Amino acid sequence: MESRRPKKIHIIGSVGSGKTTLARNLSVELNIPYYELDNVVWRRSSNGDIRRSHEERDRQLDSIVRTDEWIIEGVHHTWVSQGFEQAEMILFLDTSYSKRQYRITKRFIFQKLGLELANYQPTLSMFKKMFVWNQYFERESKPQILHILKEYEHKTIILQDNIEIKKYIG
Repeated sequence: MESRRPKKIHIIGSVGSGKTTLARNLSVELNIPYYELDNVVWRRSSNGDIRRSHEERDRQLDSIVRTDEWIIEGVHHTWVSQGFEQAEMILFLDTSYSKRQYRITKRFIFQKLGLELANYQPTLSMFKKMFVWNQYFERESKPQILHILKEYEHKTIILQDNIEIKKYIG
């Protein structure tokens, strides 16, 4: 990997893998804006989240990746090829399943206590869904993502934890 600092970074991983934390930290360190792909999929409103149409979502992503500097993060992999193509660096957070389970639980408790903000309503139903998504990621999405990323292996870094990024940036 080149020693210069990348200006376009795509971070992908499961719920609880550390994507948002890593994106936030890199955004501050590199002075590059970051975008959560969930906010590309969902239009946030006080009356609840509204799913964008595929066309609107794709236009939103396109407007981000056309800029000179960005960090995008999310679990999404089936519709984000332009992010993979335009990225100078792709970070796949392959955090252990048990660590993700722990982080999901910790996040929910912190959100319920008002110690951590959420883009969604931290309900028991949402909490349960995160465990289902985590399991689905491990069985289905992860193999698909690894297959997709073979095309971009020259610029992909697989991290077991988000703190490992210090070896590559910083």
